[in-house]
Amino acid sequence: MVMPTELTDSQLERYARHVVLDEVGEEGQLKLLAAKVLVVGAGGLGSPLIQYLAAAGVGRIGIVDDDEVDISNLQRQTIHRMEDVGRKKAESAADFVRRLNPEIKTDIHAVRLTRDNAALIRDYDLIADGTDNFRTRYLLNDVCVQMKRTLVSAALLRFDGQLGVFKPHAGPEYPCYRCIFPDEPPPDLIPRCETAGILGAVAGIMGSLQATEVLKEILGLGDTLAGRLMLYDGLSSQIRIVKVKRRPDCPACGSAHA
Repeated sequence: MVMPTELTDSQLERYARHVVLDEVGEEGQLKLLAAKVLVVGAGGLGSPLIQYLAAAGVGRIGIVDDDEVDISNLQRQTIHRMEDVGRKKAESAADFVRRLNPEIKTDIHAVRLTRDNAALIRDYDLIADGTDNFRTRYLLNDVCVQMKRTLVSAALLRFDGQLGVFKPHAGPEYPCYRCIFPDEPPPDLIPRCETAGILGAVAGIMGSLQATEVLKEILGLGDTLAGRLMLYDGLSSQIRIVKVKRRPDCPACGSAHA
């Protein structure tokens, strides 16, 4: 995507609250309009994530999800409507973006991300993981390490969430996801949302925080969560930030793989 050189009058009006921020301004808004972000998962995390990226003016948003909208999703997946039940989530999410901000380009990938199609990641500057399964999460990490793409990854269950930014290509001080969680856990040890449940608003909180980290990375603002892991406890209303280091023996980004 070619970066525009100035905002139009309608864009200045739409993004006025960004433009008046000294840390963003017109130059920052132009960066957002030129940015390309791939969102993997259009569910509980993807809903607020896609919503706020589109509202912020991220110029191109790719949406990866092979699932269909189910009525049980609507308790937390707020970009989908009752009339979307039975539709592909990626298509429903793209329709939401078009209604909210017609100038945003959306790429619909109504597929499950696999090693066979993971090359599509190359078309985007930054990857946001809103998936609900560990196989895809570990695949995303490994491919992002190989392709030198920043990964903003969130997860949630019941009343809790976690969020991190992983970009080992940016320097030796930055870990990847496997530096913290080296191996994919056995499927029978991990409770799934449909059996453990989730408070819908927790998805909104974590997805919004994830969108904030994506925007900060695009704009180069503040201290992102790179090298740190955020842990959110909704029942106690507490947030803990844990420092995490790169592991030399990491199976994805360690020295043997550099």
